Amino acid sequence: MVMQRYLLTYIGVVLTLNLHHLIRAIDVPRDPSIQESLHQPPTITKQSVKNYIVDPRDNIFIECEAKGNPVPTFSWTRNGKFFNVAKDPRVSMRHWSGTLAVDFRSGGRPEDYEGEYQCFARNDFGTAISNKIFLQVSKSPLWPKENLDIQEVHEGAQLILACNPPPGLPPPAIFWMSSSMEPIHQDKRVSQGHNGDLYFSNVLQEDSQTDYSCNARFAFTHTIQQKNPYTLKVLTKHPPNETSFQNYTDIYSARGITERHPSFMYPIGTISSQMVLRGEDLLLECIASGVPTPGIMWHKKGGDLPAGRTKLENFDKALHIANVSEEDSGEYFCLASNKVGTSRHTISVRVKAAPFWLDEPENLILAPGEDGRLVCQANGNPKPSIQWLVNGEPIESSAPNPSREVTGDTIMFRDIQSGSSAVYQCNASNEHGYLLANAFVSVLDVIPRILAPRNQLIKVILNNRTLLNCPFFGSPIPTLRWFKNGQGSTLHGGNYKAHENGTLEIIRARKEDQGTYTCVATNLLGKAQNQVRLEIKDPTRIVDGPKDAVPKKGSTVYLVCRTRHDPTLRLTVSWLKDDVPLYLGTRIRKEDDGLTIYGVSEKDQGYYTCVASTELDKDTARAHLTILDPFLNRMTLPKARPDRPRDLELTDLSERSVRLTWIPGDDNNSPITDYIVEFEEDRYEPGRWQNHSRYPGSVNSAVLRLAPYVNYQFRVIAVNEVGSSYPSLPSERYHTNGARPEYNPTGVKGAGTAKNNMVISWTPLSATQVYGPNLRYIVKWRRRDTRESWSNRTVKGDISQYTVTQTPIYTPYEIKVQAVNDYGMAPEADTVIGYSGEDYPKAAPTDVRLKVVNSTAVSLQWSKVYPETVQGQLKEYRAYYWRESSLLKNLWVSKKKQSMSFIGDRTRGIVSRLFPYSNYKLEMVVVNGRGDGPRSDTLEFTTPEGVPSGPRYFRIRQPNLETITLEWEHPEHPNGNLIGYTLRYQAFNGSKTGRTVVENFSPNQTRFLLQRTDPISRYRFNLRSRSQIGEGEPAIGESPLPLNEALPTSAYTKPPRDIATQGWFIGLMCAIALLVLILLIVCFIKRSRGGKYPVRENKDVPLDPDDQKVDNGSFDYSDEDNKPLQGSQTSLDGTIKQQESDDSLVDYGEGGEGQFNEDGSFIGQYTVKKDKEETEGNESSEATSPVNAIYSLA
Repeated sequence: MVMQRYLLTYIGVVLTLNLHHLIRAIDVPRDPSIQESLHQPPTITKQSVKNYIVDPRDNIFIECEAKGNPVPTFSWTRNGKFFNVAKDPRVSMRHWSGTLAVDFRSGGRPEDYEGEYQCFARNDFGTAISNKIFLQVSKSPLWPKENLDIQEVHEGAQLILACNPPPGLPPPAIFWMSSSMEPIHQDKRVSQGHNGDLYFSNVLQEDSQTDYSCNARFAFTHTIQQKNPYTLKVLTKHPPNETSFQNYTDIYSARGITERHPSFMYPIGTISSQMVLRGEDLLLECIASGVPTPGIMWHKKGGDLPAGRTKLENFDKALHIANVSEEDSGEYFCLASNKVGTSRHTISVRVKAAPFWLDEPENLILAPGEDGRLVCQANGNPKPSIQWLVNGEPIESSAPNPSREVTGDTIMFRDIQSGSSAVYQCNASNEHGYLLANAFVSVLDVIPRILAPRNQLIKVILNNRTLLNCPFFGSPIPTLRWFKNGQGSTLHGGNYKAHENGTLEIIRARKEDQGTYTCVATNLLGKAQNQVRLEIKDPTRIVDGPKDAVPKKGSTVYLVCRTRHDPTLRLTVSWLKDDVPLYLGTRIRKEDDGLTIYGVSEKDQGYYTCVASTELDKDTARAHLTILDPFLNRMTLPKARPDRPRDLELTDLSERSVRLTWIPGDDNNSPITDYIVEFEEDRYEPGRWQNHSRYPGSVNSAVLRLAPYVNYQFRVIAVNEVGSSYPSLPSERYHTNGARPEYNPTGVKGAGTAKNNMVISWTPLSATQVYGPNLRYIVKWRRRDTRESWSNRTVKGDISQYTVTQTPIYTPYEIKVQAVNDYGMAPEADTVIGYSGEDYPKAAPTDVRLKVVNSTAVSLQWSKVYPETVQGQLKEYRAYYWRESSLLKNLWVSKKKQSMSFIGDRTRGIVSRLFPYSNYKLEMVVVNGRGDGPRSDTLEFTTPEGVPSGPRYFRIRQPNLETITLEWEHPEHPNGNLIGYTLRYQAFNGSKTGRTVVENFSPNQTRFLLQRTDPISRYRFNLRSRSQIGEGEPAIGESPLPLNEALPTSAYTKPPRDIATQGWFIGLMCAIALLVLILLIVCFIKRSRGGKYPVRENKDVPLDPDDQKVDNGSFDYSDEDNKPLQGSQTSLDGTIKQQESDDSLVDYGEGGEGQFNEDGSFIGQYTVKKDKEETEGNESSEATSPVNAIYSLA
């Protein structure tokens, strides 16, 4: 049973080879009887990852599983030498597997088992090997002891707090907190770098209100190491005073902090480089200092940032590009800018690549004497080297094999013989990694076998497509042939199609196809055969289906459903109502040929479907039942689409016409207005119905005009105001005789797709214009205005274009396309004019003159080019221009080229939408249908200063009823030297407005505080930037609507009373404060008495000493002296439960498996006092802060 279980895994082995017709493919089927007799070299099915990091607290399992027949045996090497598993009592190998298990329950050090392991799976037909598995034990080293000095820094200066975490395996996650376990707020000014350091772009006085501690979280060991906290002392010129801010535009000016140009704290300097591997994520980081805090923007030199894979992180200071590829190489630069200036840092990115597969070798199954090959193609940067092994040994040292030839990345097998089965390994490696692939070569010789059940009976419906299956197997691959009723000829062609997998397809089953079919599989070792009996059955049809009806309420309705089916098949007739099976009872009965409903009511209204089915097919017919109230007259009867016309008949048959007659269906209370006659022909577009003609609803017969050589079939559709009926059943077919064409193709035109050709194209004739068999088109052409003779070619009727080659550039041609069939030619075709292909223009515009019109436009004049230099149709003159630089210092500009087109043969134009106060360059070209010609000489010009754009982000806030604050940012486009801002505002109340007040500000001011004269009036503001040219576009806004104006009131109302001055509110706040004070005192007393104790999930379970160290996933938190924190509350799965607070420590790491609990026990143990004596004494103590005391009660 064990042997059979492993043999059953030998499935789905597919050989895909590409050595033209010499190489064959053998698929091993899933049939167990075949697989039990087949031999298979080993195949590795499961193995551990190459870089395997294990938890030191767990047992070690190094996986290696393989399949094969016979069942493989396993062995291991460690650090390149044989690893004797039997000599180490801690190491065992799983049964029927090569997986190693190292058990430490009886002692031992996991570090003793670190090293490089490789698994070997052997049987009689070869050896498969695993990857080299590098086993390492996870480490979480202690933080080195250090005494940190107080960090003194002037307000506004930059600062870097180094973390320097201990190296771990894998590296720890870093996050910053205060010693009281409060997360450090990070923003555009203060943020953590990728290296773990904390960066201050500029230091403010409030930064000294806390200390800063770096925390390292080690995921494998679930421990957190905490660095001694930094204490920050900020030296300031002016202490913070809110009232002092009112006269300044920002906080830096208020405190006397000098504005600073941006400079980079990381990386250092102006240029750096970074290497990343293909397929990995690229993280570029730029952290800058400056006053005000700089903003960061990212660009790529010579192109755009990768779309869809780019993400900005860490307040735009980090650029994250996912899944990098070679095209992501290049120079990236970050711009750090504030209102003082801009700094730039360039990062050169090089993308290398570990080996990756282009063509991975696959298992190869061959018969004796066959040829084959193994291909191993890989790429990388640098290009990887390829090494072949056989059965785990270098192929150079293996036994000679005359049928094998190794050529670089390919092994060729010619005239392979039995006994050559082996497992080949391909190793592709470079300095960044390696790939290892196993592919076995198995040589089989198997007599043919038929895998299908014997003597099958297959029943099919007449005219349906039929498949007779005969799956087979053998080696060499057998040849399979089909015979019918013992006849000697092979079935292939016509109505039969034999497939390579052994299936015989009957395209359209006919009565004469019924019989016994025999499939015979043959190879050099023998043959096998099987028989399939085919029976053709008549289709199931509803010959008379239910009709739409409008019975009166309470009457009896009979819905007919007469069927026809094959008498040898069992017929089932069922009914649906509104597509749901109909419930039959005493009131609704199914008859032999229909359905009877007695005493119909409103609930019986709906769609009724008759379903006639056999085991092979089914047919359906549908009708709608509308129930009438007997008191309604005909005028109120519901209207519906008409019933389909029926009984179509063709009479008065002639060469070009026929009379079609039909019987109208019920109009369903809406008179029939039209009849639409459609036709279908089965030669060119079978199954497609096309409109033929339309007739009034008063007729039921019409003479139809016909085209020659069409096999017509007609149907009729009735139309009323509700809609169209279903099409009638088709008429019988009528075939008209052929004639010569009367029409030529339309839409004839000639145009070149290259400089030396002309493509003549046309719209082919429709099916009713062909008029006869073997339609062709005679294509004629000659150059215009010459006396040369016509050139011509005849093409088939299904072609709609012809290409004339070796034509001169852009030359006019006369073109004709004439239709012809076996009955003759169409009338002479009309002549149209076409042109051969264009080439690029040869000359550029000359004498280009430029004049500056204003700050955003210039006018151009140029001389025309000679017509012969255009080499095509002149479409336009085009000006290419780009912004070279701005006259404003340190303003980065985009040099992307733009264009302005001047359609036609013109000599002047205007280029507009330029940026003022900028240096530009301009070139001109001639454009034809092929493209641009050569560029003219480059012109340089400078646009004068212009008015600036509007101030950005104009914000109006009203913090109280006395003041209104206006804030804005500098205009996006200064368009010159900004000299200030002009603010106009006026008060208004309803329709009353006050006088306009004008305020002028300096160019650096971006904030204004308005003292309101009364709390009722609102204000309209109009803010414009100013340059030396004038004022720019306005930013407009109104002050917010006061709360007391939310409801309609008079123009002036009494200001509301402040709630803070109410006596009841003051008393309530005092009572709350007293209760909080009492609660804090009680908590402090209880905390002092309680000492240290773990808070457990189940409070009534006593603690034992082992609870002090929880093995299963608890977090041992250490301070500077690396003393473990005790009492963390853990769950059974090793995670720390989150209660009461969402500000969990895990939010500042990388998430991970555990959630941090922040109840009282956690806060007390994770708080480090800022008292200097306790820090120097290397002692940990419980926190006694009121907040922690409150949490401890939980």
